[in-house]
Amino acid sequence: MIALILAAGYATRLYPLTQDTPKPLLPVQGSRTILDLLVGRLEVLEEITEILIVTNERFFRAFEQWHRQYRGAKPIRILNDGTTTPEGRLGAIGDIQFVIERERLADDLLVLAGDNVLGFGLEGYLNYFHSVDKDCILVRTVDDIGELRSVGVAELDAELRVLSLEEKPQKPRTNIGVFALYIYKRSTLPLFSRYLAEGGNPDAPSYFPEWLHSRQEVRAYYTQGTIEDVGTPEAYAEMRARLGNGPGEKG
Repeated sequence: MIALILAAGYATRLYPLTQDTPKPLLPVQGSRTILDLLVGRLEVLEEITEILIVTNERFFRAFEQWHRQYRGAKPIRILNDGTTTPEGRLGAIGDIQFVIERERLADDLLVLAGDNVLGFGLEGYLNYFHSVDKDCILVRTVDDIGELRSVGVAELDAELRVLSLEEKPQKPRTNIGVFALYIYKRSTLPLFSRYLAEGGNPDAPSYFPEWLHSRQEVRAYYTQGTIEDVGTPEAYAEMRARLGNGPGEKG
């Protein structure tokens, strides 16, 4: 299994913090960055054979510098999607297809947003994926209507099959939030190009499983842990104060 970290965004809402520093490289726990914490979650997963990080031309060198200081055991490669402005970005799904095509990926694929701080390990999610042998989305219960309107929202049956999925709905049908952690079977990867060829929205990563679930079975995995995305300078300051120099384990 390959892990793909999406890190090609420009995080304009966090300006001026992210004008010269990509959001995943912001320190959140002492000197440890969001990316350090995320890669730490992947380092303990034996079946992950390689970590790919896709970024843009503007921040490519910053990630390369981070990579030179990286001391983990997993092989990591930084990929440059060639974009230079927010207006020219490929979008999350566009970047996934860029990597699939460039690297000729033929392995199961774990896709993660590069700007999330996870309060849980990923071992249970991978075990679930293997037990159901289906493409998987990660969900958790969200009771705040404002948060639901900012994420994907799913309807599930009793077997946790996805019945519907809507990205950022104004009127959420359920309180089941979908977060940017996906596992796709290798046989599904060619469908990304089909989705884009049919005019699918290349931006938010949940648009693809929203399209996919009506064509083949997609399962959901529940987590009780926290998933935090730093969206504003104020939220970033609060996270740094909360995590401090501790282990950052929650949930």
